Amino acid sequence: MSYFTLGAVIVVVALLAASLRVLREYERGVVFLLGRFQRVMGPGLIIMIPGIQQMVRVDLRIVVFDVPPQDVITRDNVSVKVNAVVYFRVVDPQRAIIQVANFLEATSQLSQTTLRAVLGKHELDELLAERERLNLDIQTVLDAQTDAWGIKVSNVEIKHVDLNESMVRAIAQQAEAERARRAKVIHAVGEQEAAEKLLQAAAILSQRPEAMQLRYLQTLTQIAGDKNSTIVFPVPMDILGPLIEAAKRAKG
Repeated sequence: MSYFTLGAVIVVVALLAASLRVLREYERGVVFLLGRFQRVMGPGLIIMIPGIQQMVRVDLRIVVFDVPPQDVITRDNVSVKVNAVVYFRVVDPQRAIIQVANFLEATSQLSQTTLRAVLGKHELDELLAERERLNLDIQTVLDAQTDAWGIKVSNVEIKHVDLNESMVRAIAQQAEAERARRAKVIHAVGEQEAAEKLLQAAAILSQRPEAMQLRYLQTLTQIAGDKNSTIVFPVPMDILGPLIEAAKRAKG
């Protein structure tokens, strides 16, 4: 075999190697023909014309990245640091490559600004207690803005809300005051209900004098078990009256 033939074989093998591409199931190739978009290809074996066609690989799997802590000023003028995690994926490889220079960097920067903008519209109590609703609000805004890039934001989760020490102490004092208020309200309601029941009992006892006598006897029975103290218990005249009358009749 001459050197010319050997060189031709090497060139052909090199051209074949340069023209073959293998795309995995989760990959797509955005193909350009002389700089102009041609089509989206893959997955599988792709044959390219070296020097004429160029291909850019795009991963269609869900991308997860952390949004670095952002300084957020809430609507009630409280400064906090908030970080989050964003889940998104490419749904249109053509727009993801053509419409934006770097869709990963663009989505990251947009997530940071959106996080500050959305959370700044809410008060601190909402930020601490209603994370699910805020996550949905951030996701909706991000998804609407990244739609032009062929990106779908599937989920946003707020991870941490960091407060300074003075604000933590203020929240603790507020929670303690709220617990004290609830305890006083519950105690007042209990006193009111007890007073109403006592009033109803007094009304019933006033209608039947013998019921009052039975109540006195029941009270004496309860305190008679304590033998360590002397108890002076007033006896009403409606109880002694019949006994005095009986004694007078017996004496007569």
